[in-house]
Amino acid sequence: MTITVFVVSLLGAMLIGMPIAFSLLICGIALMVQLDNFDTQILAQNLLEGVNNYPLMAVPFFMLAGELMNAGGLSTRIVRVANAMVGHVRGGLGYVAILAATIVASISGSAVADSAAVAALLIPMMRNAGYNVPRSAGLIAAGGIIAPIIPPSIAIVIFGVAAQVSITKLFMAGIAPGLMMALTLSATWWICARKEPAAAAKRFHAPELASALTNGVWALFLPVVIIGGMKFGFFTPTEAAVVAVVYALVVGLFVHRELKISDLPRVMLAASKVSSTVLFLVACALVSAWLITIAEIPEQVAGLLAPFMHDPILLMFMIMALVIAVGTALDLIPTVMIMTPILMPIITQAGIDPVYFGVMFIMNNAIGLLTPPVGSVLNVVAGVSRHSLDSVIRGVWPFLLSLTALLFLFVLFPQLITTPARWFY
Repeated sequence: MTITVFVVSLLGAMLIGMPIAFSLLICGIALMVQLDNFDTQILAQNLLEGVNNYPLMAVPFFMLAGELMNAGGLSTRIVRVANAMVGHVRGGLGYVAILAATIVASISGSAVADSAAVAALLIPMMRNAGYNVPRSAGLIAAGGIIAPIIPPSIAIVIFGVAAQVSITKLFMAGIAPGLMMALTLSATWWICARKEPAAAAKRFHAPELASALTNGVWALFLPVVIIGGMKFGFFTPTEAAVVAVVYALVVGLFVHRELKISDLPRVMLAASKVSSTVLFLVACALVSAWLITIAEIPEQVAGLLAPFMHDPILLMFMIMALVIAVGTALDLIPTVMIMTPILMPIITQAGIDPVYFGVMFIMNNAIGLLTPPVGSVLNVVAGVSRHSLDSVIRGVWPFLLSLTALLFLFVLFPQLITTPARWFY
């Protein structure tokens, strides 16, 4: 009965058009009534405590770092470096998109922001070069979902807080699968690029690469600072976010000089809007998470999954299939906040490494950003490319299927994640 109340109240609120955050509050209230424990003071207290969490401070700082990076010209320089490296091969702008998306992902950690930045820079170039624009837009959207996997990932921060798992370990464990996602997309694009009418855009010139690297060295050094600082214990993920903000601010203002003092209010307002939306969603979700625990929903779900508990691989297949289904209807952050308190006790009981599961769970949810009808990354890239959502969906299918195949390969061979993770620890 409790699971029914949870599902019906949540989906019912969403179906009448209520925002996800308020739907989660309604779901929490429904559970409190079901448990005969309704108390507005407890509700308000848990709402405030939901965001009274030190690691969550990383979210607004990483958001601000991403906005400063775009306004200060760091994204443009990263694309120039990628173009100088691989833009000369056939289908080269596709490889440029993948390489740029990977580098940008290691700075901001937001799939939507990264996809929008790379699409705005590369879609016009690909259109002028004669590329199939819907397929190119699909590739850029697929490249954008590397951001939730590679540190500093905002989604991993939120999962780490909700699951009480080390965020630094999650960050380090996300590096290898994020790079494997980039390689998978490159292989898929190699197959697709053979159909492209566009010939190689230009010949490779070493002086051009040297110039691009010199001009982009400050942008390329930022991921080294963030990841290296956490790896060697110089700062925590939250402190790394502050370092990223200061670094992007100094480089934008005094090195590249593309960021003006007059731009700062606009940049900070944009970051504040996105951060406040995410953090309010987290606060509402943690109210529901607390009540999910009180109502013993994880135990009830564990009972449903009991036939698969003896086989961790089969259990992971079932959970990943469930998350894929949920991801078609919900965005990344709501799915993480709703399902983490339900699934983590099951993962612990089954003896599955929580860091490995965290990376898999975030990757699965990131793939959901490419699936209709929600597909927020798809919608953003479709808008930037000025093509219909239907055409971009057709363009993204080869990359969506290849990333899904990689996800299930990680289910069969967890060592692909856990072994490199130990190296980075």
